Amino acid sequence: MLAVLRCSCWILMVVHHQNLHGRLNSHANKLKEFSVTFMEAMKMMTLGLRLWSYVREEASYGRKAPIDPFTRESCRPSASQGVPLGGMGSGSISRGFRGEFKHWQILPSACEMSPVMVNQFSIFISRDGGSKKFSSVLAPGHHEGIKKLGDQGISSWDWNLSGQHSTYHALFPRAWTVYDGEPDPELKISCRQISPFIPHDYKESSLPVCVFVYTLVNTGRERAKVSLLMTWANSIGGISHETGGHINEPFLGDDGVSGVLLHHKTAKDNPPVTFAIAACETQNVNVTILPKFVLSGENSITASDMWGIMMQDGQFERQNFNGGPSMPSSPGETMCAAVSASAWVEPHGKCTVAFALAWASPKVKFQKGYTYHRRYTRFYGTSQRSAVNLVHDALMKYSWWEEEIEKWQQPILKDIKLPEWYKFTLFNELYFLVAGGTIWTDGGAQAFDEKASISKKGKKSSRNANKSVKSGSKKHNKGVPVTEPNVEDSEHRNEDDIMVTSIRSTAGHETTDSDIEGNNESVNGCPIPLNDPDNVGKFLYLEGIEYLMWCTYDVHFYASFALLDLFPKIELSIQRDFAHAVLHEDRRKVKFLADGNAGIRKVKGAVAHDLGTHDPWNEVNAYNIHDTSRWKDLNPKFVLQVYRDFAATGDVSFGREVWPSVCAAMDYMDQFDRDGDGLIENDGFPDQTYDAWTVHGISAYCGCLWIASLQAAAAMAHRLGDHAYAEKFTIKFLMAKNAFESKLWNGSYFNYDSGNSSNSKSIQADQLAGQWYVASSGLPSLFDSNKIRSTLQKIFDFNVMRVKGGRIGAVNGMHPNGKVDESCMQSREIWTGVTYALAATMILSGMEEQAFTTAEGIFTAGWSEEGYGYWFQTPEGWTIDGHYRSLVYMRPLAIWAMQWALSPPKAILDAPKVNVMERIYISPLTLRAIHENEIKKIVPRSSCFGNTVFHCEC
Repeated sequence: MLAVLRCSCWILMVVHHQNLHGRLNSHANKLKEFSVTFMEAMKMMTLGLRLWSYVREEASYGRKAPIDPFTRESCRPSASQGVPLGGMGSGSISRGFRGEFKHWQILPSACEMSPVMVNQFSIFISRDGGSKKFSSVLAPGHHEGIKKLGDQGISSWDWNLSGQHSTYHALFPRAWTVYDGEPDPELKISCRQISPFIPHDYKESSLPVCVFVYTLVNTGRERAKVSLLMTWANSIGGISHETGGHINEPFLGDDGVSGVLLHHKTAKDNPPVTFAIAACETQNVNVTILPKFVLSGENSITASDMWGIMMQDGQFERQNFNGGPSMPSSPGETMCAAVSASAWVEPHGKCTVAFALAWASPKVKFQKGYTYHRRYTRFYGTSQRSAVNLVHDALMKYSWWEEEIEKWQQPILKDIKLPEWYKFTLFNELYFLVAGGTIWTDGGAQAFDEKASISKKGKKSSRNANKSVKSGSKKHNKGVPVTEPNVEDSEHRNEDDIMVTSIRSTAGHETTDSDIEGNNESVNGCPIPLNDPDNVGKFLYLEGIEYLMWCTYDVHFYASFALLDLFPKIELSIQRDFAHAVLHEDRRKVKFLADGNAGIRKVKGAVAHDLGTHDPWNEVNAYNIHDTSRWKDLNPKFVLQVYRDFAATGDVSFGREVWPSVCAAMDYMDQFDRDGDGLIENDGFPDQTYDAWTVHGISAYCGCLWIASLQAAAAMAHRLGDHAYAEKFTIKFLMAKNAFESKLWNGSYFNYDSGNSSNSKSIQADQLAGQWYVASSGLPSLFDSNKIRSTLQKIFDFNVMRVKGGRIGAVNGMHPNGKVDESCMQSREIWTGVTYALAATMILSGMEEQAFTTAEGIFTAGWSEEGYGYWFQTPEGWTIDGHYRSLVYMRPLAIWAMQWALSPPKAILDAPKVNVMERIYISPLTLRAIHENEIKKIVPRSSCFGNTVFHCEC
């Protein structure tokens, strides 16, 4: 009864707050996809041709290119999404607000968007000795493909729900559907969907399971026999059910938990998947099953037959539990299963019925052959039959999950200072940590499948990015080792021509194959045992379901606040992966599509753009539009994130472990300071996260990130006791800051860049990204408060309020005359994550009113009833007229940067209030040289590639 009351209270709270909600009969409008202008298309024609050729080449190897704008899904995206199911990293299934199960992401990088319409909950009600009967699928019947005459499949079911009086409410990781008087006017039905997403719980949050708890309230004078039915197809989305070889099997578990196992044989030698659908039998609830039915056929029970049995009896035969495994399905056959839970509900009484769904997919295999065990297998083993234990434990523990979720969410929900729209958008944007294609491994060694490594053309893919270790030719630029690419221009990548070099500055030795082969989680270069609580495994999440790259770092820069706040050990694990990559080099040839030139895949000292696509961790930088070793934002972003994480967690061992990579990343950037003023220059192409927006000379975005990273590196060096580097970075910081302000400050904001192009004086919404990070990390501001507030107010007045009255977010670029910068597709877009980051910067600068007005534009356009319908699929961005680009995108997680700004962690709040920069000793001679602008003559030449002695002062 307590659980019922708690559910009722939460439904009332969600309805009262009016966040994401809608009637089930709402029409799911098709979304309007982004398109380039004629001029943009002409500018990108050559790139488009190269990209088209690359997509075809990857397809010939049986692989999907990480960026493919030419292939369209057969199911057009619509405004129909809802809260996804399950925890993080074990595959995901989304559930639309009308009840359809869709967006299947069980296999890496694969997303089947179309719903599997067999997967439904249905209800059968009988009153007054059977004289009153009601039956319906608990989803509206206005779906394509339903109600075809003569079909023995699901069109023969009763789709009687109008949805007019039924509503859906969402507060991730839970959702509520309230059926008010449908299909029986005297029976109120509510279903709450619960997944185990619990911050700081690294076990429960990894489980591939979801619970559906139905509460039945009989308002009539007669008792009612109610049977709830869960039907499920042996499918992982798309046409996977047609491949054949699938088996269904009944099971009777402990504590009254029983149901059906659906063993799915995947195609293309992918690891198998086993689903479990189950219900919990109690004193008042009787559970029966039908292990197998098909959509049509002569020798099997059909979907129509199954419905007829439920109409007549309200349950299946008990002997079905004794049937054993079914015969494997035939190719083209859709094999399904059903679980029924029946109960009597007394007049004015209540009853609770709980179902659970789990999927056991213990192995995850990438297309170039490597296989890993998923995180949940550490607790449930690697058997396919672990799905039985998963559904059992879910049905036993879901009340505890809810208590933990409420403990986490209620302080924010009850905060009267926060706008209501913000509270619910904050939680609902976390959907991406489940539905963003996330993969979470157990941290154990990888296994290699030789068979899977052979492509369709018969060429063997590389087993590892370090089969041969050789010294690459190098040159020196201002004393900094820089790798000379020295590669041949080639139309095709030679995947057997591999040369990888590695250096570990702390040990001073070349890394061998054995150092890398296990790819385990490590601290200070030493593998962490699997049973160590600090080994949380390895975590991957996609940039987006249209951009198939793992942990895209320039975007993770924005999204990472969510992980750091809720799962900090995962965040540190990702940072270790990128720190490891900084000190490595992969000399395999890659053709960069923007200019057609060839280069090497990964340059030592350059921060990787991503952790790869088809062979993550071993083959990084799947992105090949530009040569990201020449990007100017990746290295500063790495240093800023590392310092923020170090400061927020107080993890000294993490700081010491990644410090050599920080030094290498900073030293690498020296080559881009071409006039010796301490400030890096851009190279006249889009060398940043805005990879279609050209930059000339010094830029507000990259320049601000650079001076922020100098300050962060100096502070980290000081706290770790590396005084030489602390002084070196402080000197550079002081000089770079002076150069930045003198060359870009125009009296009210910082110009886009120092060039002479038509948009050089544009107002960029993201120009204070570096200031955002230092403020978030407890470091002193980069500029005086008047300049910061003036810049933010300018952005608010122009980029926010002059576009649809501030109800759509912040446009990336705006000319000072009040016209949108249309120099490229990205300058004229509103980027959701950038808008949230801008709002966080405003909060940190004492401009909360402007901050919430700015961020509310994203809610209004993306999440509200009057918006475009992007709930649970927030895109990278949209245009002023509401055309989206790249649905289900990582960067909107940046809303958690707003919460970080509102409630900084204790370690940041309790940090010494003394300005760390002022504690770094700089000699009077050096200070005088800074004022005379001759700092380049005396900059310390210490190198991160020597041994470092740490004297931590944390």
